[in-house]
Amino acid sequence: MQITTRVFGEITIDDEKIIHFPSGIIGFPDLQDFALIHDEEKGTDTIHWLQSLQEPAFAMPVMDPLIVRPDYNPEVDDELLNNIGELQPDELLVMVTVTVPKDIKKMTVNLKGPIVINAAQRLATQVIVEGDEYLVKFPIYDILNANKEKAGE
Repeated sequence: MQITTRVFGEITIDDEKIIHFPSGIIGFPDLQDFALIHDEEKGTDTIHWLQSLQEPAFAMPVMDPLIVRPDYNPEVDDELLNNIGELQPDELLVMVTVTVPKDIKKMTVNLKGPIVINAAQRLATQVIVEGDEYLVKFPIYDILNANKEKAGE
């Protein structure tokens, strides 16, 4: 499949790389097919993009929450995951959305609304985590910088 995106220009998406969200994503129920894109030009392995196939101008930066919160392990009601098939631990991928405002030092991730992906079946859903343990706007700029400094040692 060939699409023209706002972030990456014209790209080709292999059919086996398409991730289907049966219920769409929060706020965008009609957007159901996405591809997880890695920005190879910038050489970053931290932030990826969830690119909509229905709306080429829509791409969300996402990342592995364990990079910024190693103890991240929210409890999610099994009922919320019913529409993405049977989950095997080694086929489970959890991503969180990244918000990058004009002042990059105020960059945050949404730990309260993780995206759960069944990699084996290429099905996904976004869920809301109950309780107050995880923030919608968890600051990550200082954590990412500290991680970079550790990697450079």
